[in-house]
Amino acid sequence: MHDTTLEQLLEAGCHFGHKAERWHPKASEFIWAEKDGIHIIDLAKTKAGLDAAVAFVRALGEAGETVLFVGTKRQARGVVKTAAQNAGASYLTQRWIGGFMTNWEGVHKNIQKIIKMMDDQKNGGWKKFPKHEQTKMARYLNRLNVDYEGVLMLDSLPKAIFVVDVRKEQSAVREAQRLGIPVIGIVDTNANPSGIDYVIPANDDAVGSVELIVTAVAESYREAREKLEKETAKAAEKAATEKAPAKTEVKAEAAEKEAAKEEKPVEEKKKKAEK
Repeated sequence: MHDTTLEQLLEAGCHFGHKAERWHPKASEFIWAEKDGIHIIDLAKTKAGLDAAVAFVRALGEAGETVLFVGTKRQARGVVKTAAQNAGASYLTQRWIGGFMTNWEGVHKNIQKIIKMMDDQKNGGWKKFPKHEQTKMARYLNRLNVDYEGVLMLDSLPKAIFVVDVRKEQSAVREAQRLGIPVIGIVDTNANPSGIDYVIPANDDAVGSVELIVTAVAESYREAREKLEKETAKAAEKAATEKAPAKTEVKAEAAEKEAAKEEKPVEEKKKKAEK
């Protein structure tokens, strides 16, 4: 794990906020100054917020919990998708699916339906349908895949969500808040940080800024998952090793009993011969 430095945050342009007239009053706590009509974000607070978010996500990863990465704005889509895929995390980058969390039961049914359709297509289950029906089904499946591609692995609600722009993703934020799911968010100077559990004050428009922060959070999750997998593998190996001697002892005991059974008739014959 590498620590994101103030210099990296500066080079990525994380300190550039919005125009002064577009600021949100509650964002004043992390505004350092105003320069040429632009608010400048205090990078010390950006780093503190990022460090806290990274630690939280790492803890979730080590516990085997899921984090959903959300970034549907044009500048964030590619970055979020790549980072989440590399980390083995779930993501939504095309659009926020209304009721994704508050109507999870219905959404989960859609996910299962997509998976079944994909399996049927792959295993030849569609061959019973006419060609034109197969074409329609393929188009329908492709449309669903565009929206659901990054969440097909989800079996339950995520334990936290990470959003690139809390204003843009306000529907996701509201759903998470309603269910008490922690929200990690990049908050620019035009956004309200209230209700965001882990605020990362930074530029949410510049690709460099978004990439640096998203990658740092996703990498911490990836490392935590890998650590958990290694620990699980070691525990399984240790358990197998501990069981092995026990099996050997049982076999040895069984062999001794068999030998004793064989020796008994021999001894009885000797006693009879002596008589």
